[in-house]
Amino acid sequence: MQEVETSKVAINKLKYHVVTVEKTTPPEGMPGDNWHLYVIGHGSSRIEGKKPGSLKAVTEHAEAVTEDLNSRTGRGGSTYAPRKKV
Repeated sequence: MQEVETSKVAINKLKYHVVTVEKTTPPEGMPGDNWHLYVIGHGSSRIEGKKPGSLKAVTEHAEAVTEDLNSRTGRGGSTYAPRKKV
């Protein structure tokens, strides 16, 4: 039973996850004052983004981005990888 739990932990470490979502200042030149910074992590990698909206809306956005990233990595390759010329 312990091996299964260890495997689940190892698998979870390989996936992107939402690290934090917090209120922040708007990017320079952008209107509004209801901006949030979200951080998505994967090991030592971090993806940061700013988005206007409520905490709930930005959190949902970050979770959707995370799901998309995880589904791409689950296929074993990037959709942006160059294709071989025939």
